[in-house]
Amino acid sequence: MLSVAVGFGACWYYSERLFGLMQQPIVQALQKNGIEGKLVFLNPTEPFNLYMKVGLMAGVFLASPFILFQVWMFVSPALYRKEKRYVLPFMFSTVGLFLAGGLFGYKFVYPAALTFLIEYGRQFQPMITIGEYTNLFLTIIGGLGIVFEMPILIFFLAIMGVTSPGWLWRNVRYSVLVIFVFAAILTPTTDIMNMVLFAAPMVALYLVSIGVAWLVYPKHRSA
Repeated sequence: MLSVAVGFGACWYYSERLFGLMQQPIVQALQKNGIEGKLVFLNPTEPFNLYMKVGLMAGVFLASPFILFQVWMFVSPALYRKEKRYVLPFMFSTVGLFLAGGLFGYKFVYPAALTFLIEYGRQFQPMITIGEYTNLFLTIIGGLGIVFEMPILIFFLAIMGVTSPGWLWRNVRYSVLVIFVFAAILTPTTDIMNMVLFAAPMVALYLVSIGVAWLVYPKHRSA
């Protein structure tokens, strides 16, 4: 809680600049469709609440190394000494994968989805509120960041013997089906292209997760 409070205080100061980066995808999508406009607000308190939310989310991310270290400290008593050497790879890979997921969404998935949606409704005048846009942004970017943590989840399940690489490989077809269903729910559009953009990295991460499970599964570690 303390680390989040410190991170929030630091990021709230830069919340206006951070939101400037957040709104770049919608500005570019509007310009691609020949529409000049900007986000609007319907309530006098909305901009203030928005910057508070942006500062809090950025503060949580800034404090994430400390938070993840606390998670590791909670889990580590259940592990053998030789297994505790995974702490640094865990820290770097967790933050790195979340960043990779967010960046992938920011650069590819989110702009493609916005361009499709704006183009589809170009016969109307868009009036997008800052609150609605921020919620959509956080859902897509945050959702992809969390999805990219799949290898970390499999790592813990495999190291505790809950799942095995053999089981993951045998059920790969069902996993791909579940991934595409999840992608269809998460994507803000109904076109298949955006669903594939969501699902493709998830399928790749699932295959990487099988390799991670093979490395840390108890039987293989003993061998």
